[in-house]
Amino acid sequence: MNLTRQQRYMIAAIALALFLFVHFLGPVLTPFVVSMVLAYLGDPLTDWLEAKGLSRTLSVVCVFVLIFSLIVGTLLIIIPTLVHQIRTVIDLLPQLEVWIESNLLPYLQKVISVDGSWVNLADLSKKLSGQWQQAGGFLANLGVSVSKSSMALMGFVANLLLVPVVAFYLLRDWDKMMANLGALLPRNVEPVAVGLLKECDEVLGAFFKGQLMVMVALGVIYSLGLGLIGLQFAVLIGMMAGLASIIPYMGFALGFAAALIVALFQFDSYTGMSMVVAVFMVGQAMEGWVLTPLLVGDKIGLHPVAVIFALMAGGQLFGFIGLLIALPMAAVIMVLLRHLHRNYKASDLYNAGAGNG
Repeated sequence: MNLTRQQRYMIAAIALALFLFVHFLGPVLTPFVVSMVLAYLGDPLTDWLEAKGLSRTLSVVCVFVLIFSLIVGTLLIIIPTLVHQIRTVIDLLPQLEVWIESNLLPYLQKVISVDGSWVNLADLSKKLSGQWQQAGGFLANLGVSVSKSSMALMGFVANLLLVPVVAFYLLRDWDKMMANLGALLPRNVEPVAVGLLKECDEVLGAFFKGQLMVMVALGVIYSLGLGLIGLQFAVLIGMMAGLASIIPYMGFALGFAAALIVALFQFDSYTGMSMVVAVFMVGQAMEGWVLTPLLVGDKIGLHPVAVIFALMAGGQLFGFIGLLIALPMAAVIMVLLRHLHRNYKASDLYNAGAGNG
């Protein structure tokens, strides 16, 4: 793809404008980004319904109702359970202090021969309880606190209502917008740009439609498995492990550590801990052998270090909105780097002197 100097300046100007736009307007972009993700996810099903004879608007309505029914239904099932388990954690903190003092601390002192007198568990437990109670009080009084600030309440409600409205119109006009954007491309750039956009679409599709489904599936697998063995806080730990699995191996590490601690506190024998190990081994086997190959494949190809760096860089540069767009942007950048790598390997710079052996 041979770009003129004017086209290069234009691309640089557009990239700079987008950076400044996201940097300065990040706080108000969240509902629009969420709406774009929903429209992107719903477009293939909308196109399929439209091909079956439905009008575009009716197809959008069907997909719209399906997406938000799934979201609302999931929240109605999970949130009450999570709130109950968080409150249970708060109530069990004093018992945890007693168990640590009478069981865990003496065992550690015996095994590693370290004097534990420097650990003031009573003070530590009091501080933790205070923090948890503050968190519980915050959740309990969230509605009251928000209602005291009319602007905050209006902003929250406006964003909440804005997502379905924007998502509906984006989904209805998605194909037209993509066609109009394609028509704006310079003619000498269009063939390569369209190819890159298709590759980006494959990567983003694998991420949004694959990786997110893997996260949800792992959360369900861990929650059900831990619940079947009778572990307390199974849903809380399972959902945490599923969400954290957006970073490779992070979900497994966090969930496994939390489940082992709870099992150590809850069960009197090593049987419970062995069952926790079995649950997470099954989850890892399902992720590696079934879920990731089936739902994601090898289209994303982001190294775990690249994933961590992308999330940290996105959060640092753009805050919360940066976390939302970090991995999709990293996937797009990866596609562009692949293109540059192919061009470099075919260039005279790389092949200079290759025939002078």
